[in-house]
Amino acid sequence: MTLKTKVIISGSVILIFLFLLIRPYWSFVNNTLHVSILKTLFSKDSLKTYDDQVNILLLGIAGGKHDGPNLSDSIVVANYNFKTNKLTTISIPRDIWSDTLEDKINSAYAYGEAKKPKGGGFILSKAEVEAIVGLPIQYSAVIDFDQFKELIDYLGGVEVEVENSFVDKKFPIAGKENDECNGDKTFACRYETVSFKKGVTHMDGTAALNFVRSRNAEGDEGTDFAREKRQQKVMNAAQNKIFSLAIKMDLTTLKKLYGIMDKLVKRDITNQQAALIAKNAFFRGKFKQEKISLSENFFTNPPLYDNGYNGLWVLVPSDKDYTLIHKYIDCRIKALPGCDKLENEGKKDQ
Repeated sequence: MTLKTKVIISGSVILIFLFLLIRPYWSFVNNTLHVSILKTLFSKDSLKTYDDQVNILLLGIAGGKHDGPNLSDSIVVANYNFKTNKLTTISIPRDIWSDTLEDKINSAYAYGEAKKPKGGGFILSKAEVEAIVGLPIQYSAVIDFDQFKELIDYLGGVEVEVENSFVDKKFPIAGKENDECNGDKTFACRYETVSFKKGVTHMDGTAALNFVRSRNAEGDEGTDFAREKRQQKVMNAAQNKIFSLAIKMDLTTLKKLYGIMDKLVKRDITNQQAALIAKNAFFRGKFKQEKISLSENFFTNPPLYDNGYNGLWVLVPSDKDYTLIHKYIDCRIKALPGCDKLENEGKKDQ
């Protein structure tokens, strides 16, 4: 088995796990890897698991000067099964309504951090997402997309396949969210136009961020589900670039990558705990990957005038209580037959 076939991460997960794995490696080459860490690598005692599985919540926040810097633009649950050596990533639409928050779930991290800085965001976000996916979430990590631009530029840009051409004439300009625009009632000065043409496109950091953040394009590309697909494309492209650099084992490059990712990622999983997962995935063999996206079939979209949702554009489960989504995720993780029927059942309930 080649080293490349042993890569354990895909999509957004690669950015977090490469960060967590680069640091122990960098410590090792500098002769600072402690004996206690080596012991931990061969014991799961320090890792929280459930039924030989570990679930990690991955959040992508706007960061910087953007309006709502702690709102989650991206929400993904990474499920790793130690027995089957399978990594399953579950993309969660950010516009799902939460009765507890009385807001969308993408606000959970922001509310949590406001109440308890440096930790409250993870606690509240994990509780909210657990209710949706029906899985206990042991760990969490957050990517600052404002810093993500620096990573993409360091990589020399990424090659991304644009599936559909689209134009977004209301792409928000950072820092101008409250600009009065000299009395212009359309507030045109708050926005710029971004566009992408179908086909393979080389994107620098700015273009990549615009591509994953755009949410006001006309047609299908203006939906939350389309944004999730675009985010996965950029993350996969970044994965390929990062891995091509990391596999060369150039210490200067690794040190630079670590420095960038140190600013990019916050988490409540330690380097040693992440290394346990990596060790199992690398050496167990027959590693498998699965991507789950919760399609629109599982949700309904209440009208904006419905006062029950504060006038927001939201998604609510078609079966009202996430039971169908729980069954679907369990079906996909266990690779059981009939998963497609569950998704179609959600469509019938709408």
